[in-house]
Amino acid sequence: MARIVLFDGTTLDNFTKIDGTPAEWILNEDGSMTVGRDSIVSKATYKDAHIHVEWMEPDMPEAQGQQKGNSGVYIHGCYELQVLDSYGVEKPAADGCGSIYNMFTPLVNACKPALEWQTYDIIFRAPRYNDRGEMTEAARVTILQNGQVIHNNIILHRHTPGGVTSTPVPEGPLMLQDHGNPVKFRNIWIETL
Repeated sequence: MARIVLFDGTTLDNFTKIDGTPAEWILNEDGSMTVGRDSIVSKATYKDAHIHVEWMEPDMPEAQGQQKGNSGVYIHGCYELQVLDSYGVEKPAADGCGSIYNMFTPLVNACKPALEWQTYDIIFRAPRYNDRGEMTEAARVTILQNGQVIHNNIILHRHTPGGVTSTPVPEGPLMLQDHGNPVKFRNIWIETL
């Protein structure tokens, strides 16, 4: 196992925009970064991995639904794990925080209030392909949010929209989404498995 630190609070050098130009997110004095212009993609790619991401929702009391602290963590650049302020929502939704966007609803709402740091720990098994490039097994993922299991060994049969690629891939990057909201991120790493 190797640990790849993608963001330690000091530099954006491990990320670029999707087009390969330098990332333009905001580095903060507290060791976090705030979503800036355009989604960013890790230079490092991975297959099977444990991915750790910490984020903080902005306080947006007047906003609702998809307008309230929206961002996303794209596993392999093609499966969106939704980042959203869903604190206090009684029933988890397929487009709420912790969802695999419009594919899988989280088992529980594990959200903390805005302005508190939250974590995703993602155990990802990459899709498998044969020598002809045909997928033989779809990707699988188990996800913990703030220490609670929100997805348990689910099968990802397809990609979600808005990522780096429109099809599942055997090896891919981590993408963090710009959805126009000032979500903060910190302490992002990948442990290859």
